[in-house]
Amino acid sequence: MINKIEWMVVGLITSSHGINGQVKVKSLSDFEERFLKPGMRWLQKEDELPLEIELTSGFKKPGKENFIIKFHGVNTRNHAEQLKKHKILVKTNELPELKKEEYHLLELIDLQVKMLENNDLKLIGKVINLENEKNNLLVIELIKNQKKVLIPFVKEIVPLVDKENNFLIINPPKGLLEL
Repeated sequence: MINKIEWMVVGLITSSHGINGQVKVKSLSDFEERFLKPGMRWLQKEDELPLEIELTSGFKKPGKENFIIKFHGVNTRNHAEQLKKHKILVKTNELPELKKEEYHLLELIDLQVKMLENNDLKLIGKVINLENEKNNLLVIELIKNQKKVLIPFVKEIVPLVDKENNFLIINPPKGLLEL
């Protein structure tokens, strides 16, 4: 099993593309160069150990969040088909530097979730996972009932992230925590 702190999933191979070993990748990253710039990458099938492979070329499909990429040594459609459902990983110690108030979503896992109630900060849960389907959603487990809720990671709903003190504050619209 892979240590989640060591690796971060940035893409998912969804299918082969063409007959020359290219694959279609669904991006889970804001950094397009991960699928465009040649260099070493890591692929993982289910919970197996990641394998290093060289990305030789890639391009973004116009108007889509998908990329078509080519790996060194993958030269046939059959070989590309074998990579379907593999995850593309990066090492967390190689993450790009971010500007102030930007976060790698992986950094938000395990943060305590607090909410302002009657001018006091009340602990209501913990970030346990992330969903990244065009929008970034925090999966929060509520303390009161262990229910899991999805919270959009946008400034209006998550106005403060304090990584140093291990918490974030949410300001959800009425009813969002009851969904």
